[in-house]
Amino acid sequence: MDTPLHTIAVVGLGTMGTGIAEVLARAGREVIGIDISDAAASHAVTALEASTARAVERERSTEEERRNTLARFRTFSDLQAAAEADLVIEVVPESYEAKHQVFRALDGIVRPDAILATGTNALSVTRLAADSQHPERVLGLHFFNPAPAMKLVEVVSSVLTSPLAVEAVTALARELGKEPVAVGDRPGFVADGLLFGYLNQAAAMYEAKYASREDIDAAMKLGCGLPMGPLALLDLIGIDTSRTVLDAMYSESHDRLHAPAPILKQLSEAGLTGRKSGRGFYSYAAPGSAVPVPDALTPQAESASAGGREVRSVGVAGSGTMASGIAEVFAKAGYDVVLAGRSPEKAETAKARIAKSLARSVDKGRMTAEAREATLARITPAGSLDAFAEVDLAVEAVAEDLEIKQALFATLDKICKEGAVLATTTSSLPVVACARATSRPQDVIGMHFFNPAPAMKLVEVVRTVLTSDEVHATVREVTTKIKKHPVDCGDRAGFIVNALLFPYLNNAIKMVEEHYATLDDIDTAMKLGGGYPMGPFELLDVVGLDVSLAIEKVLHREFRDPGLAPAPLLEHLVAAGCLGRKTGRGFREYARR
Repeated sequence: MDTPLHTIAVVGLGTMGTGIAEVLARAGREVIGIDISDAAASHAVTALEASTARAVERERSTEEERRNTLARFRTFSDLQAAAEADLVIEVVPESYEAKHQVFRALDGIVRPDAILATGTNALSVTRLAADSQHPERVLGLHFFNPAPAMKLVEVVSSVLTSPLAVEAVTALARELGKEPVAVGDRPGFVADGLLFGYLNQAAAMYEAKYASREDIDAAMKLGCGLPMGPLALLDLIGIDTSRTVLDAMYSESHDRLHAPAPILKQLSEAGLTGRKSGRGFYSYAAPGSAVPVPDALTPQAESASAGGREVRSVGVAGSGTMASGIAEVFAKAGYDVVLAGRSPEKAETAKARIAKSLARSVDKGRMTAEAREATLARITPAGSLDAFAEVDLAVEAVAEDLEIKQALFATLDKICKEGAVLATTTSSLPVVACARATSRPQDVIGMHFFNPAPAMKLVEVVRTVLTSDEVHATVREVTTKIKKHPVDCGDRAGFIVNALLFPYLNNAIKMVEEHYATLDDIDTAMKLGGGYPMGPFELLDVVGLDVSLAIEKVLHREFRDPGLAPAPLLEHLVAAGCLGRKTGRGFREYARR
């Protein structure tokens, strides 16, 4: 294992194997591509020729570098070709039998000092190593798709793996321009271990008809800044592959959150495995196509007159960051806004906050000074809810406390005119409980904006069993007019975004509790391997650990699933007053402002 890893064999030239071979060849390694299918080997060569040609066209590479890269990649159909390899990376289908067959054959072919790596993301590296003649040289090397673009590589050690082998492949990963993360052997490792639980819950949410596939995907892209929605991502990964990973995770964790949603089995057994088959959660132009096409489930475009009520004026109750942000959004869209705080001074302070926000927009060239003045002129601060007597839509954005909100809605019921729509911005409390505090529950609905409201495009439109069709249509129409994206969901804990986001965050905390991976490695893995704009611990510290704990408790109380119980470490940090950035310490420490 002291030999430099210069000659590397890649066994299995599917999409992932071809991508890994390209990364290695571009980095100056001699690459031996092995596949029993001549067609697969030919396709791998064609793919490398095409990608290197694009690199030359974009002036990222020279013609000479392209020729040298192509010359370093040779393909074979026999494992004997791996005899000269310093490292063999196995990327055959996710089957113990298939992988065992490769490793047993390699034992009789490669040199004793060669390292054997499996590219599995679901199966036990330890089990594969135990059946090898030299288990100390077997480890996991988990690249992410597409391998040339994705920076993360998980280096997976079993209890049998030699530290020298780990050091060698870790150094190789860095030389390839990748970010290696060291992890232990358990299904899913870090990135997939967190990602697939989230994907599974999204599939179950869709299966329960809680929300449409389009709304689930839009909510997670717009609400969390993810590059893809969970159902579209399942189609990309392969629904059959996802089911295999979840089966392996559940067999170890026995966590119901990892038990594959029945719809994954149904789609897999029907051959509807995602993009590769041309149909999964969505339908595609052809097998292997990335282009979705309309099908029977595609929503029809909403008509211009959806049957809602006319809204010309809006009341916003509250004087905090969220209330002022929502007031700004409505005023910029041309609505007359009454901004009511608990006192005239608080309302004026909130309007001053909006003025500063608009001034920044002018400074950045996003709006004119005239538009700023016109927007501010549409906002009337008030020290009492009595000013809401003539508004068409009242939006509350006060403290996340049910008693406070119920008292406010009881007051709105007395003050607001007949036909006014009453909306709550709650992120975790039951909307119907606010509705029942009024004599007109049919007029009450949830409008869950995301922070900061001026920048975030998503609004979860939360309909209770009592909300009228007319009120629902009104709020969807208004949401579109203020240039936000409405998604429909029912009145249950977490709605779409928080119900999918916070169990993922909670599971990340459990990984740290179990000493499986470090905060930094988990954050790195999710940013580089999952495309998340922030790692889970960065996000927890921004959201606030107290807020996160409160949402976890609501989810656990509503769904009664043991897997949703807040991680003890989260409870301990909150009890210690370590609430994240706002206190200077959460999972990490921050400089005091």
